[in-house]
Amino acid sequence: GIGGGTLFVPIVGSFLPFHLDFVRGAGLLVALASALAAGPTLLRSGLGSLRLALPLAVLASASSIFGALLGLVMPVAVVQMLLGSLVLGIVALMFVSKKSEFPVVPRPDALSQALALNGIFVDRATGQAVPWQVHRTWQGLIVFTGIGVLAGMFGIGAGWANVPALNLLMGAPLKVAAGSSGVVLSLVDSSAAWVYLN
Repeated sequence: GIGGGTLFVPIVGSFLPFHLDFVRGAGLLVALASALAAGPTLLRSGLGSLRLALPLAVLASASSIFGALLGLVMPVAVVQMLLGSLVLGIVALMFVSKKSEFPVVPRPDALSQALALNGIFVDRATGQAVPWQVHRTWQGLIVFTGIGVLAGMFGIGAGWANVPALNLLMGAPLKVAAGSSGVVLSLVDSSAAWVYLN
């Protein structure tokens, strides 16, 4: 559920002689293509949740446009330094975070109840129906606004941050977080990609 831009932009930007603005725009299209290819299957299988993804994606999409515009006016050297720091931060986050397959959400908050951010998915590994719900919805909305800015600025999509935010912060099961991340990616990356295409 992390898309392809996370690897595409650092590798192509480092080893091939393309301008970084072009690489970032192409990175968003790579991440978008993978998200669009996987999204329908994830939704049909119950691993992706439109109810969970849409409120987060609306804010992240809007902020990704701002991030793309910001990234285009920044000097390339600054963007490269920040991108390198971000990639190292991603590695550190994945290394130290505990991946919780089924986080315990004792009680959903009022906003997640109002938006009905809950559901049941069938875990194909065990064949069991697993109910899920989320909490810390306001914090999630704020975090996804920031994720959108970074996704647009660096052209690396947003899945690298979507999955930990959905899983570790909001308490969605890991498989639901990965599946819903693909849905969020398809909206966020398409918004930022238009800035680079134009």
